[in-house]
Amino acid sequence: MQRLILVFVTLLGCAVLTTSVGQSGVGARTNVGDRAIIQRRKLVLIRSPELVRRFPHKKRAVVTYPVVSGLSPAVQRRVSSILDFKNIFDYSLKDYREDTWLDEFDYVVNHNGNNLLDITFSQSGSGAYPDDHSRHFLIDLRNGKVIKAADVFVTDRMAQLATNVNQKLQAELKTILQELSDSKTDAEDIRIAREAQEPLRFTLENLDNFSIGRTGITFLYDAGYPHAIQAFEPVGHYFFSYSELKPYIKPDGPLGQFLH
Repeated sequence: MQRLILVFVTLLGCAVLTTSVGQSGVGARTNVGDRAIIQRRKLVLIRSPELVRRFPHKKRAVVTYPVVSGLSPAVQRRVSSILDFKNIFDYSLKDYREDTWLDEFDYVVNHNGNNLLDITFSQSGSGAYPDDHSRHFLIDLRNGKVIKAADVFVTDRMAQLATNVNQKLQAELKTILQELSDSKTDAEDIRIAREAQEPLRFTLENLDNFSIGRTGITFLYDAGYPHAIQAFEPVGHYFFSYSELKPYIKPDGPLGQFLH
């Protein structure tokens, strides 16, 4: 543990990269106002000699994480709590070091402006099989709270919105089957892919998971396929422009500012 702390403190003292991040996730320093200041920090976790003896290819893991500042003290505390390691994938830095699964932890800033911070975390690693996970947050920088569908969309139109997104999901599923057929994929694999698709629906419960940009919203859907059939899994990203979504967005909500 002392070794972990030493590595952590050393790297904090000499940040690998420090930038104020805009919409694209990288960029020059900008004035603070409707956005956060995000410093990109990199940490190398060194695992214990005992673990390394058993898993020599798992000696270290690379963790890149955001340090957020430039906010009022109350909002700062809330945002820091939301983005704490344990709240992202239910693992602390100590947990990552004492387990051999993790290879890399990283993040991407999708939008940082308009009093909104949209950020996606990812982790990749391997046990019996290689795997990766992602977790997305959209935070209101005025109050430090995670934004949900009910904050953004007109309540009595949310069911129709979910139906619209589901149409795009079903279209992607059809395309996957068509491409498998066109590529002369084995009939048994096509059957497995078709059966895996049967329960997939984008519903009201899925509306909370969406990412924003300056031109529109991307709804996110995780089909949760097991490793053996992940090659047949839909991407699950469905974009709608703000003009398309105008009937569904609350004008006085956090995304009303994007309606023209």
